[in-house]
Amino acid sequence: MLKHSQEKIGFVFINGAGLEGLVWSKVVEDFEHPCLLVEFPLRKSSLESRSGLSLEDYVTHMKRQVDEWGTRRIVIVAHSLGGVLAHRLASVLTDRLAGIVAVGAAIPKNGGSFLSILPFPQKLIMSVILRTLGTKPPESAIRKGLCNDLSPDQATEIVKGFIPEAVRVYTDRINVSVPDVPKLYVKLTNDKEFSPSLQDKMISNFSPQSVQSLETGHLPMISNPEGLRSILENFLSDC
Repeated sequence: MLKHSQEKIGFVFINGAGLEGLVWSKVVEDFEHPCLLVEFPLRKSSLESRSGLSLEDYVTHMKRQVDEWGTRRIVIVAHSLGGVLAHRLASVLTDRLAGIVAVGAAIPKNGGSFLSILPFPQKLIMSVILRTLGTKPPESAIRKGLCNDLSPDQATEIVKGFIPEAVRVYTDRINVSVPDVPKLYVKLTNDKEFSPSLQDKMISNFSPQSVQSLETGHLPMISNPEGLRSILENFLSDC
């Protein structure tokens, strides 16, 4: 169990779609553990240069950052779409993995993709949108879904900074099982992007030892960073 380890365990944070690692910055302030805010590949490049990337390209890029970081024992903290990436990343870091925390995260079954977690009508609609309009939602959808409990200024910052992802991050399947390590799901009870019922489905797929709730929308790292930090700190002490 984690509490018996004498090593300093580090936290690897994986953001959701459209965001960057800095979205976690308020959570890791005064955090007493090493932290790595991973970045997705080609973040500063054009959408065209990123469009051909696969889910595996994302995972390879993140694993390289974890390897270069050097902290041996890690807990992966994943948000939203980042849950799919974390699922795959965990499978290539099993000898170093101390635990996983899913924060309103997408957790497909073995052989599934991000699209596979969606209810059937939404899955069809999303497939059409990805093929025709790409991966950047309209501003109104970002404000209503991702930013429903943020201030107008915070919402504007998210809208302006939103970076479209490669389509294959949503469609590529991951052929891995949830690893057998301590797991926590943080359920976001006011989330307008991932409904509570969808999160319940993710919890079923994830089979965590514990579920904690935060009364926030989809971006608790912005709306309640202190609450999320406290949950992460308790995760280590309770395991």
